[in-house]
Amino acid sequence: MEAVDTVVSAFRVGMMNVEVHPDRESLGTAAARATAKVLRELAEDQDTVAAIFATGASQLATLDALTKMEGLPWERVHGFHLDEYVGLPIDHVASFRAYLRKHLTQKVRMKAFYEIDGTAPDPEDECRLYAGRLRAEAPRLCLLGIGENGHLAFNDPAIARFNDPLDVKVVELDPECKQQQVAEGWFKSTDEVPQHAISLTIPALMRVPKLIVSVPGSRKAAVMRRTVEEAISSKCPATILRSHPDVTVYLDKDSAAELNLRA
Repeated sequence: MEAVDTVVSAFRVGMMNVEVHPDRESLGTAAARATAKVLRELAEDQDTVAAIFATGASQLATLDALTKMEGLPWERVHGFHLDEYVGLPIDHVASFRAYLRKHLTQKVRMKAFYEIDGTAPDPEDECRLYAGRLRAEAPRLCLLGIGENGHLAFNDPAIARFNDPLDVKVVELDPECKQQQVAEGWFKSTDEVPQHAISLTIPALMRVPKLIVSVPGSRKAAVMRRTVEEAISSKCPATILRSHPDVTVYLDKDSAAELNLRA
C-alpha cells in the first residue's frame, strides 16, 4: 500500500523534529512507518536489532499500525521496555508486561523480548540485571511517549536526572503521574496506583541513537507547549529531547493545540 503523507505542520526546535498529523490514527501510522524504516535499515547490517518499546495509551495507534506492517525483520529484533510498576501482578490491566504481550509480542514473532519483572523479590537487583542487559545489547531505536507532567518513562520531574549515574532504577511516582494513569483508565483511583516503579533513566534513553516519540490527545497539549517553549530542565524532563541528535515527535491536532504551528 502506498504511504500517504498526512503531515499538517512540521518544524524543528533545537535538535528536535516535530510533525503534526490530523488525528491519532494518522499520527500512529506515521510513527509506525518511521519505526519500520529504521528496523529495516538496522537489519541490513546487523544480525540482531535491539529496540526499546513504550507502553500506555499514547502508543496504541503506533503499535497497532506497526504490527500490521508486512516484511519487517522481527526475527532479528531483541525488544526491551521502558518501565514497570513495582509489585503489580502481570494479570492486572495496567501491567506493562501484559500490555506489551497483548499489543506487540503476541502479534509479531520477535527473536527475543526482555521484560522488566516488577514483581521480582529484589527490585534493586532487577534494576542491575536489566541495566546490564541494556548495556550489552546497546539498543539503536527507542519508541517513547511524554507524560502529562513531562516525564520520559517514569522519570517524573522530582526525580528526573539528566546526569543520572544509573541506567535503570526504582523511582517514586508523583501525584500528577498517578492521576494520569487513572484518567487513562488503568486504575480506578490514585490509591490503587503503585507508589514505585522500575524505570530506565534519562541518560539511558538519550544514549539511544534514534528516538520516535508518539504524543496524541488533548490531555498532552499543555505538556507539548512546555516541551517546545520552556528552558531545558528537569522541571519538564521532556525538554531534554530538544538536545537529542535524532528525535522526531509525532503529534495530532489535539496534542498540538497550544503550539504556534508553522509549516
